[in-house]
Amino acid sequence: MLKDENRIFTNLYGMHDRTLKGAQARGHWDGTAAIIEKGRDWIINEMKASGLRGRGGAGFPTGLKWSFMPKESDGRPAYLVVNADESEPGTCKDREIMRHDPHTLIEGCLIASFAMNANACYIYIRGEYIREKEALQAAIDECYEAGLVGPNAAKSGWPFDIYLTHGAGAYICGEETALLESLEGKKGMPRMKPPFPAGAGLYGCPTTVNNVESIAVVPTILRRGGDWFAGMGRPNNAGTKLFAISGHVNNPCVVEEEMSISFEELIEKHCGGIRGGWDNLKAVIPGGSSVPCVRGENMRDAVMDFDALKEKGSSLGTAAVIVMDNSTDMIKAIWRLSKFYKHESCGQCTPCREGTGWMMRVMARLVEGNASVEEIDMLLDVTKQVEGHTICALGDAAAWPIQGLIKNFRDEIEDRIKDKRMAGMAAE
Repeated sequence: MLKDENRIFTNLYGMHDRTLKGAQARGHWDGTAAIIEKGRDWIINEMKASGLRGRGGAGFPTGLKWSFMPKESDGRPAYLVVNADESEPGTCKDREIMRHDPHTLIEGCLIASFAMNANACYIYIRGEYIREKEALQAAIDECYEAGLVGPNAAKSGWPFDIYLTHGAGAYICGEETALLESLEGKKGMPRMKPPFPAGAGLYGCPTTVNNVESIAVVPTILRRGGDWFAGMGRPNNAGTKLFAISGHVNNPCVVEEEMSISFEELIEKHCGGIRGGWDNLKAVIPGGSSVPCVRGENMRDAVMDFDALKEKGSSLGTAAVIVMDNSTDMIKAIWRLSKFYKHESCGQCTPCREGTGWMMRVMARLVEGNASVEEIDMLLDVTKQVEGHTICALGDAAAWPIQGLIKNFRDEIEDRIKDKRMAGMAAE
């Protein structure tokens, strides 16, 4: 249970003034120059001590990621790129930060860029986020006017520029190297790694790509200390987290909570419970559409963090919790996700280009029951051939929901095939 004084996002619902004046009144941009004065090593060590893991889905330790950047420049500039291409179905947390609390992100960009010896930051925002872009650009303009970014950012002596770039609505550009390709004006297609972005990223220069939430929490962590942040949640799953809960709950919402909160407490306290009560809970996708679903009865006692959900056979991902009650046609729901991944595949890798379409077509037949029971294992086999055999994780993202469906709801698929066969025989 997160105490109010430990909240990082003080205007998540847009109830207060989102301008610079309002943000400063709530404690943002307070002593930013003093944080920068403490130096790069102090900032990176404090971030490591905080235990912050990337909030974009992979959960990689943020301080460690920053430390991969070259300590001394070899003449090339360095860049921070903020991934605001929030396109995962079910995920809607970063938009609330950019829409209502944009100064947390901008201040975080300044401090993180300084820590990585970068004088420029690019924020790559999702194509559909029109109002969010307007709010964020207005906040950036305010910061330039107030001298908080620019030639002497926040009177720290550090020259810093921040650029907002609008994507064109491609999900693949949420993958960090595809995002860099798109920023460079090329088609958004993932790059092979190595080289990793820290060695050769944007324009061939050292680059770190971080999620919006990962960067927006930085100033508060550094003001209050890494140990404060590490004191919340379980070991290796520290801090606060934005959860975006949608689907069959009485009150869908985006809420900041302590990591490692139980699923039951999260739903009861913030969402007014499951629609139709806990007995009506059928399945939950706990971390955005790319993670496997979990059966409702296995989810009630679940702990919402990276390690605990791994034990449940799923993942925290972006903490976009999609709740489904007994009215849900699980096969059709997963088919819909298959259709999404087929549509968004960039086509670079053969297993993904061919496999996503193949999986979607088989899923479409399973929805109708027009298949044989043997095809369930064949479909599972194909997901294994796609998973882990592509340059980026989109192949995995297309495979996992189907694997989760077959593991948890195989009986439903088999029943539908049998029902269809019986109906066909009766018609004869």
